[in-house]
Amino acid sequence: MKSIEIKGKLREKIGKSNSRKLRSQGNVPCVIYGEGENIHFYAHENDFRKMIYSPNVFRVKLDIEGKKYEAVLQDIQFHPVTDSILHIDFYQIREDKPVTVNVPVQFSGVAEGVKEGGKLLCEMRWMKVRGLPNHLPDMIDLDVTGLKLGNSIKIGDLDYSNLELMHSKNSVVASVKLTRVSKGALPEEEEAEAEAEAEAAAEGEGEEAGESGEGSGAEGGEEDKS
Repeated sequence: MKSIEIKGKLREKIGKSNSRKLRSQGNVPCVIYGEGENIHFYAHENDFRKMIYSPNVFRVKLDIEGKKYEAVLQDIQFHPVTDSILHIDFYQIREDKPVTVNVPVQFSGVAEGVKEGGKLLCEMRWMKVRGLPNHLPDMIDLDVTGLKLGNSIKIGDLDYSNLELMHSKNSVVASVKLTRVSKGALPEEEEAEAEAEAEAAAEGEGEEAGESGEGSGAEGGEEDKS
């Protein structure tokens, strides 16, 4: 996991009026929790750009007026119109304590089904994983080369050492959809089976999305305390 260093200052006051004042000065109100009391601080919005506008997951080394903390991004709130950063939550980590984060998925290879005219559907761009901080990857590389027409890769098909995948085993990560061009590439019976499997996979993915739409990031989420 990549790392980034951010220096912050303790907030003397918390509350909406103080948060608005900080934002007007180009600062972002933040909180770090997970070990003991919550720590409210702020840093300039430019300090977060590398961390936020990147597909990678970062291990954040916070220096708050001389005190050092290691954390991962838990939650971030943006202004609905300007997209400016309103508030950031960090979750403090320890080497001996597992943490849950969202890691980007990178697809590699050309699927066999695509060569036969099918369409690759990347159903899961981010994967929620749990592991010790030193075992968390920058991203998960998924080779789709062996994926055939009408078939899919599900969470239950994957196994990564030192990582627990926090999705149901039936959740679809990638699939190859039959197209008009590819329908003649399969025998009629196999084509029907492939279509049925694709429909079932789509239904399962929809259910999974509904169940997991409550939020993401490291464990221990809490409400914004601006």
